[in-house]
Amino acid sequence: MDLPEVLIHISEKLNDAEKNALVEQLRSLDGVIAPRFSHEKAHLLFVSYNSDKINATDLLDKIKDNGFKAQLVGL
Repeated sequence: MDLPEVLIHISEKLNDAEKNALVEQLRSLDGVIAPRFSHEKAHLLFVSYNSDKINATDLLDKIKDNGFKAQLVGL
């Protein structure tokens, strides 16, 4: 099992409620291990995931489905 981590840049400034909701939505996806926002740069989201069950594009799509502009940065 491969457990990569991806960095996603979100263009909009999210408030705490939006961040928490997004983290919970990602956490509910099969294969997502640990979604978390950077403490230093609030627009950066780190997501550890099981690549046998989900891929980075699926994670990005979920964020975009919420109406946010985002892009994969990678690690």
